[in-house]
Amino acid sequence: MTGAAVTSSPVPTRSTSSVGRPAGTTIVAATIPFAMPAEADLPERLDAVLGVVYLIHNAGSNAPEDGSRPSPRREAMRLARLLHELMPDEPEVTGLLALLLLADARQHARWDDDGRLVLLRDQDRSRWSPRLVAEGQALVRSCLRRNRPGPYQVQAAISAVHADAVRVEDTDWPQVLALYDHLAELDPSPVVSLNRAVAVAEV
Repeated sequence: MTGAAVTSSPVPTRSTSSVGRPAGTTIVAATIPFAMPAEADLPERLDAVLGVVYLIHNAGSNAPEDGSRPSPRREAMRLARLLHELMPDEPEVTGLLALLLLADARQHARWDDDGRLVLLRDQDRSRWSPRLVAEGQALVRSCLRRNRPGPYQVQAAISAVHADAVRVEDTDWPQVLALYDHLAELDPSPVVSLNRAVAVAEV
């Protein structure tokens, strides 16, 4: 939501006693406990957190950055790295970090000098970051060794295949298609179906 939208949205009326009250004070007054979720609740909670980080990164990646305001993309990357530090054995956490790294590796090639989006197949791959590609691909390999696939891991693997190709003509499209088939089983969506159709046309 943009700043303009936020300021124009209705704001609930608060009593004068709550105006200016620090958030921590409100939480304490409401006796909201600070505690780790039960182990059985972690998968559902983690999925939600990863989804938010992914959406923040996407929002920041969908427009060129001019340095005049904080970068949602970089904040999402910071959060993804923090999650990976805290939960290094969670494959989907590793998969999300790998996916964001491989996306960030292409950031400087995503926009032309006029601020227009450049599609993956048309990007100047010499502008991709070798350091971020290498880090992302290493994480994808660690996911493969665990053999506990999930949607973020498979998306990262697709990005890793694209990153392997020096030219778009070198893309291993059969491998990309196989990965989209797997992703369609794990997390079917219209976007996955569309991207799979593109891979089918290239094979």
